[in-house]
Amino acid sequence: MTVTADLQVVHEDEHLVVLNKPSGLLAVPGRGPDKQDCLSTRAQARWADALIVHRLDMATSGLLVLARGLPMQRAISSAFEQRRVHKRYVAVVSGQLTNPSPDNAWQTISLPLMIDWMNRPRSIVHWGMGKPSVTHWRLLNDSPAPQVGTRIELEPLTGRTHQLRVHLQALGHPIVGDPLYASPEQQALAPRLLLHAADLSFAHPATGQPLTLHSPAPF
Repeated sequence: MTVTADLQVVHEDEHLVVLNKPSGLLAVPGRGPDKQDCLSTRAQARWADALIVHRLDMATSGLLVLARGLPMQRAISSAFEQRRVHKRYVAVVSGQLTNPSPDNAWQTISLPLMIDWMNRPRSIVHWGMGKPSVTHWRLLNDSPAPQVGTRIELEPLTGRTHQLRVHLQALGHPIVGDPLYASPEQQALAPRLLLHAADLSFAHPATGQPLTLHSPAPF
């Protein structure tokens, strides 16, 4: 990984760029002059044709793909929409989460989600109006968890707003440091949201060759 001009470059070629977004930085500009500094703006200062393909929450760190030009943006966006991009996250959740499977097999959270319009930007589980949302999870045993909770791996099959954060809250184990879905005590256990986009893999849109990228969790 190359670090330069406030950018952590994980992969770069003439078709796409993959950056490691730090927690606390917007992926795209927000509303107001104080929210214009973001990863996409910083990237465009170096690659004028860099276009956003997907997003990470401001509080989430990790891998973010930008396309080089409109044709690549369409191709990579299509791959995300058709679930041809494999994503894996690392998180630390509050409390001691246990896997009911003795061999630590992947478990599934399937709960419909929708925006909580009265309390934006929060999302909620809503059985009547929510959209289908599926997350796989398992314990991450190869790395010791902090004393604040349980370290897990997550694989979202859908991409709803705050999906991982709401699903884990619904499971009774909010992500540590979450300013929206954790209790004040759970928020105080860490200086940031302990959620990181650690792995991406997909077929390169120009060559068709497998592209596998990794960014270790900084917590």
